[in-house]
Amino acid sequence: MPTARESLLNAALMALAQLPWSGVRMVDVASAAGVSRQTLYNEFGSKDGLARGLARREADTYLHGVDRLLAERTGAADRLVAIAEWTVGEARAKPLLRALLTGCWSERLPVPRPARRGAVLSKAPAQRRADAGLPSPADLVAAVRDRSLAALEKGSRPSRTKEESAELAHRSEQAVRLALSYVIAPVGEGVGPLVRTAVGGAVGTTVSATVSATSPTAADRRRLQSPV
Repeated sequence: MPTARESLLNAALMALAQLPWSGVRMVDVASAAGVSRQTLYNEFGSKDGLARGLARREADTYLHGVDRLLAERTGAADRLVAIAEWTVGEARAKPLLRALLTGCWSERLPVPRPARRGAVLSKAPAQRRADAGLPSPADLVAAVRDRSLAALEKGSRPSRTKEESAELAHRSEQAVRLALSYVIAPVGEGVGPLVRTAVGGAVGTTVSATVSATSPTAADRRRLQSPV
C-alpha cells in the first residue's frame, strides 16, 4: 500500500497529465489522494514543495532504472545500448523526466523553484532531500556515467590503467549524451545502433577491448615501444 506521500505524488502526476501546473490545485490533489489538505501541506509545505517532490522522485526513478538495467544486462556495449534506448523511451513518454534531462521546461510543467533560504525544514526526510536541490541535466548525465563505470569495472581485470578507465568513463557518458540528442531531435531510427558503434561494440568487441585498441594513450605507448 503506498504511503501518503506516494499517493499525493501520484495524484499530482495524474492531475498534471490533464492540466497545466498552474491549473493544478492542492485541494484537488489531496482529495484525489484520499488525504486531508493539511496532510498534503505537512508533507510538502507548499505547492512549490510538491513540485520539488515530483521532480526529485522522477529523477530518482530514472536512476533506479539505470541501476536495474546495469544489473540485468551483461557486456559493456549491451549495457550502454540498453540505457540509451531506455532513456529515449522514458524521456519521450514522461515530460517531467524529459525536462529534467534536457533543461527544457514547458509552461505546462512545474518548474521547481529552490526552497527559500531560512524556510522551515520539512519533517519528512524525502522532502528535505527534495528541498535541498534538484539535479541539473549535467548532474544526471554524470550520475549515469558514474553508475555505468562502476558496473562495467566491477570484476574487470585489475591491470586496467587509469587511461583506460578514463576512456571507459568517456564512452559511458557519450552513450547517454547520444541518447539525449535523440530526445531533443527525434529521428525515425533508434539510438541503439549509433551508440553501439560509438562505444565500440558494433562488431562484437567489448568497450574495454576497443579502449585498449583505439585510445590515443594506448596508441602512443605502442609507437614508443616499436623498434626504430
